[in-house]
Amino acid sequence: MADHLEASVTLPSDPASVSAARAHVVGTLEEWGMPADAELCDTVRLIVSELATNAVQHTFGQSPTFTVDVVLVRDERVHIGVTDSHPRFPKRLPAAVQQDNGRGLVIIRWLTVECGGRLRIRPTREGGKTVSVELPWTVRPAEAVTAAGQQEQ
Repeated sequence: MADHLEASVTLPSDPASVSAARAHVVGTLEEWGMPADAELCDTVRLIVSELATNAVQHTFGQSPTFTVDVVLVRDERVHIGVTDSHPRFPKRLPAAVQQDNGRGLVIIRWLTVECGGRLRIRPTREGGKTVSVELPWTVRPAEAVTAAGQQEQ
């Protein structure tokens, strides 16, 4: 596989875009050799859902779109980031038992650490922010799936 692979999609800040973001990332990782039933794939689905939901819900209509980037570096680390144009950074909120929201970043952080990765929040040059995770790429070359769906040996 190549030393560096990238994929990106920009979506409208609309609740329907959350599933599109998830499908884009999972589809990309499958193209790069991650089996759809891999444990990391399930973790990535949840992380992307939370990141995209945050980009839609917490920008208060001030970010008409958000961008999802996926980068695989040397078959070692996968970076997944969601960028929006809203300047406000996410804040860790105390999660009350009766509270319906405010736990997304806690979930993302926990899942990321559980996988041996890290969470980052960085400002963009344009005044927005990127919330990203870096996770170990746990797919070994012998596990890579061919286009026909057969496992390579």
